[in-house]
Amino acid sequence: MNLTTLLLFAAVALVAIATPGPTVLLALANGSRFGVRRSLPGMLGAVLSDLVLVGAVALGLGALLAASEFWFSVLKWVGAAYLAWLGIRMLRSQGGFEVPAAGTGASHDTTARSIFMKSFLVAVTNPKGYLFCSALLPQFIDPAAAQAPQYVTIAIVFASLDFVVMFAYAVTGARAVRLLKASATKWLDRGCGGALLALAGSLAFYRRANA
Repeated sequence: MNLTTLLLFAAVALVAIATPGPTVLLALANGSRFGVRRSLPGMLGAVLSDLVLVGAVALGLGALLAASEFWFSVLKWVGAAYLAWLGIRMLRSQGGFEVPAAGTGASHDTTARSIFMKSFLVAVTNPKGYLFCSALLPQFIDPAAAQAPQYVTIAIVFASLDFVVMFAYAVTGARAVRLLKASATKWLDRGCGGALLALAGSLAFYRRANA
C-alpha cells in the first residue's frame, strides 16, 4: 500500500466516520452530559470496535454476513434492539450534568465502563459496518503484497480518525450545553434518543444488497 492509496483511504474513511450515526450521537450526548474528559471511555469503545471491525473483515466475517441471511439477521436484530433500548433511555432522560462530586460513587449509567461498553456495543453490533468495510477495504489492499500489515495500517488509520471525530463531537456537545443551560442536556439527550430510535428502525428494515 503506497502513500497515495493510504491518503485516499483516509479521505473516504473520514467522510464515512463523520457522517452522523449511532456512535457520533453517543459522543455528542456524552460530551454534553459528562464533559469531554469523562466521554473518553466512549471514544475508546468506538476505537476498539474499529479494530474488531477491520479484524473481522480481514478474517472474512464481512463476506460471511453478506452470504448468510441467518447470521446477518441475528446481528441486525441484536443491533436494532440495543439501539432502540438506548434511544428509549435517552428519551426518558431528565437532563442535567451527571458528573459525581468528589468522594461519591458514580451511578451505574455513568461509570467509565458503562460509557465504554455503550459505544463499543453500538458499533460492534451494526451489520452495516461489516458490509461497508468488507466492500471498501479490499479496494485499498494490494493483493501482491502481504495483507496482514496492510490491514493493520488501515485499522490504525481508521481508529485514529474515529477517535478524532468522536472527540470533536464530544467537544461540540460540551460547548453547546455550556452556551445554553445545564437543563439543555435533557433536550439534547431526547433529540439523540429519537435519532437512535430512528436508526434502530432503519436497521430493522435494512436488507443485504443481494437479499
